[in-house]
Amino acid sequence: MNQIAIRPPKGSLVETATQAVREHIRTNSLKVGDMLPSEGSFATELGVSRPVMREAFHALAALKVIDVANGRRARVGAIDGSVMATSIGHAVSTAQVSLADVWDVRRTLELRTAELAALSRSEEQADAILAAAHALAHSRDEESRTRADTAFHQTIAMASGNPLFFQIVRSFEQMMIVAIPKAWAGRATTEERQETLVLHQEVAQAIADQDPELARAAMDSHFARSIGDLFHGNRTSSG
Repeated sequence: MNQIAIRPPKGSLVETATQAVREHIRTNSLKVGDMLPSEGSFATELGVSRPVMREAFHALAALKVIDVANGRRARVGAIDGSVMATSIGHAVSTAQVSLADVWDVRRTLELRTAELAALSRSEEQADAILAAAHALAHSRDEESRTRADTAFHQTIAMASGNPLFFQIVRSFEQMMIVAIPKAWAGRATTEERQETLVLHQEVAQAIADQDPELARAAMDSHFARSIGDLFHGNRTSSG
């Protein structure tokens, strides 16, 4: 039977309890979906009250470290980009970082994901990326365009073979809902919009053709031309 790891108290009782749960997961080499001891078991072993343990479980559930559902025991949670999204969104809204800073990081990541996707993608993933580019080209409204553009980038990240890339790219989703319409609004002419669509298609085709150098170069062009004005505008306004 897995043992609950006991650590000397540090900080508040809730902090001590949350750390004990994390330590229990680590020392017992638990994996996603594995069941944890009950709140009562932890409370008894740690010498804290059940309300303290309940608060610790709630805090860990909010961070997606554990999965707590009504009627069953807590289990080890899966990595979830929404946690990063909350932190990044807070940083932007409180002016700790600018949107341009976020997009600079995103650009760096997505050049690499395009490159890796060309090397690692499955046939199904290649078809999905091409389909997202096709859907983007045939989108007639802001909502469907944003949905297709988001799917395009997330599917490439998934195809990279590195699940952390997917979660980080996914963490930008809420900001993309705002930024994608702005980027498209900046492409005022039919020619400019067609250029953006062609760049998406070039990225998708390079990945389908398993050409990592071309995939990286095409993604670089996509960022430089499709959201360049948005990026530089935010950089300028942020000082």
